[in-house]
Amino acid sequence: MKVVRFSHEDTIAYGIIDDDEIVVIDGDPLFTGFDTTGERVPMMNATLLAPVIPRSKVICVGKNYRDHAAEMGGEPPEEPLLFLKPNTSVIGPGDAIVIPPQSQRVEHEGELAVVIGRIAKNVSAADALDYVFGYTAANDVTARDLQQSDGQWARGKGFDTFCPLGPVIETDFDPLSSGLITRVNGEERQEAALSSMIHSIASVIEYSSRVWTMLPGDVILLGTPAGVGPLNPGDTVEIEIKGIGTLRNSVRL
Repeated sequence: MKVVRFSHEDTIAYGIIDDDEIVVIDGDPLFTGFDTTGERVPMMNATLLAPVIPRSKVICVGKNYRDHAAEMGGEPPEEPLLFLKPNTSVIGPGDAIVIPPQSQRVEHEGELAVVIGRIAKNVSAADALDYVFGYTAANDVTARDLQQSDGQWARGKGFDTFCPLGPVIETDFDPLSSGLITRVNGEERQEAALSSMIHSIASVIEYSSRVWTMLPGDVILLGTPAGVGPLNPGDTVEIEIKGIGTLRNSVRL
């Protein structure tokens, strides 16, 4: 089931995609379930938004693919390497990534993201997937020069517009049978099987829940494969995940 958040006639609502229409849901499905209103909106008349705005945090995992750890000049960490993005960094499909004047090197990082569906604290890996609402595509946009000069990642990862999410939340998704492709202006930059992540989704949820209480709507970005590269004004960057769809964003100053 593909869940969307969308705008239509000056109203923001949630719905389920059914062919070329959106079946409108009565409220936010993270909190109210999937009761429908009976209304249907043609896809062509709707504007898709970020499918979720995290209530408290976006959790990210660094260096979760061996080839990316190698291209960054280091060994992969033995435990998940966690950092946070503010929820003000979230944008949706079609929105523009804005290059900040402080940075001379902004890069894409295509990733799978998991959306937490209920309060999770100190959960086990065996039970972790029970706390997942669904999955979406993400771009962990990074001001690489600032990340490196600061020696920590908060500023370089946290600018407004640096966390595109979308286009949908897929509630019925098997990461082990899917893959990720990142393209810039149609040129393939990244490609990987999601099964090649070092730390599994369940283990990341377990590890994260021992640090923070995760709330419904919190998002976890699960790391990027090798092939990260620059974004420039005028570019279009796409993160495609089979079974979810393509997250597409423009880039501007």
